[in-house]
Amino acid sequence: MLLNQYGALDGIGEFLTVLIIFVFVLAITYFSTRWIANYQKGHVFSKNIEVIETYKITPNKYLQIVKTGDKYLVIAVCKDTITFLTELTEEQIELSVGTQPVMKMNFKEILEKATDITRKKK
Repeated sequence: MLLNQYGALDGIGEFLTVLIIFVFVLAITYFSTRWIANYQKGHVFSKNIEVIETYKITPNKYLQIVKTGDKYLVIAVCKDTITFLTELTEEQIELSVGTQPVMKMNFKEILEKATDITRKKK
């Protein structure tokens, strides 16, 4: 009945209008999310403070070795407090030089590996 009142071209026109608005809103969301992420990334990283190592003691208590300038500090991080424990020299710290870099894979590579695994199981 509705198609009789409106022509087929009107329905296609409305569909295209809604589709264009949807794509526009999607693009705005994508670019604003990227902008906010880049803005926050610039504020998170610091040149003078670096967390060297974190050791979990309980679910909300950690020991951390933090490098501030040229000093190494051991701190206890709890839910509501941070406590200075001691200062370490560079000789007292074992820096792991030979750590393996994290493999960066795109979604296509992950999907191909997953499909290969499922094909092998059959």
